[in-house]
Amino acid sequence: MTKLKNIAPLKKWFKGIGDSPLIIAGPCSAESEEQMLTTAKQIAALGKVKIFRTGIWKPRTRPGSFEGVGVQGLKWLQQVKKETGLLTAVEVARPEHIDLAVKYDVDVLWIGARTTANPFSVQELADHMKGIDKPVLVKNPINPDLQLWIGALERFNKAGIEKLAAVHRGFYPFESTSLRNIPKWEIPIELKSLCHNLPIICDPSHIAGSTDYIPEISQKAIDLNMDGLMIETHYNPLIALSDANQQLTPNELDYLLKTLIYKKVSTNDENFANALESLRNSIDSIDQQMIELLAKRMNVVEEIGKYKSQKQVTILQLRRWEKIVTSRVRLGKTLGLSEDFVKKLLQLVHKESIQRQTEVISKNQSSKE
Repeated sequence: MTKLKNIAPLKKWFKGIGDSPLIIAGPCSAESEEQMLTTAKQIAALGKVKIFRTGIWKPRTRPGSFEGVGVQGLKWLQQVKKETGLLTAVEVARPEHIDLAVKYDVDVLWIGARTTANPFSVQELADHMKGIDKPVLVKNPINPDLQLWIGALERFNKAGIEKLAAVHRGFYPFESTSLRNIPKWEIPIELKSLCHNLPIICDPSHIAGSTDYIPEISQKAIDLNMDGLMIETHYNPLIALSDANQQLTPNELDYLLKTLIYKKVSTNDENFANALESLRNSIDSIDQQMIELLAKRMNVVEEIGKYKSQKQVTILQLRRWEKIVTSRVRLGKTLGLSEDFVKKLLQLVHKESIQRQTEVISKNQSSKE
């Protein structure tokens, strides 16, 4: 479990948030007063968005591109709040950003992925947040490091921040992918399992990198019972100064929110509950058998290790391994399993097998010395 304590549920952050998924929307960056007010008014008219987000400071990967308008954007954001009644949110990366956000009455602060990756920066921001009663959203670090993400959350929580949430925005892909960032859904799921009370909001815009994929990713997040969505929205993305390809128009946002399917966490239908319990019992039984079979396999692996040790045979037998992969993948396909799933499972088993044989051979060598 994590060391997060007294995390406040979203419905206690502000009046009127309720139990429905929290929707945060707004442009990637503040560009002009007209852009801010036009986008905000169109978003507010939908009646589904609670928080208007925008970037005020936008340091890019490389210098030379649009890096935000700075303090002037906070004045526009203040006007947005006055004219629409929407709550407001900005990214902060330095203590002075926090001071300015407080001065201009910003409601929610978020920590960007690059900042989350630096514990020195996170600690500096957390120390500066002591005594400031504003919600903090912490985006996952660029690389898939769950402990680094948890550590950032713990630093703010230790500083007294109880209105705290994580934002899943995907992880930088080292391989070629159609998405901007790999979602790796198992990581936010594991985070939720470690801290049940921690709200997790999905940022489908940064995972997608293109509006084409935002609906699919948003639905996946809702299906996984995430607590909200942060979606980049611009009244005219064609003229956006940053991340134009991943920003929806307010009309597109409206359509998306209307077409999302919200599912129940549980049901009072007794027949459904009994049928589900029966299927879950079957899974429990199969899992137990599977683990027992894996244990038996490892026992055989250790016996093989003893023979290899006696005959001075190498642990890795490449041709044998390639034959195993080919035959098991073929079998998996006939049983309806994907090639990727079977390969990943075999790789885990093979890694453990090599470790077991290494330990056996090392133990035998030590006994002879």
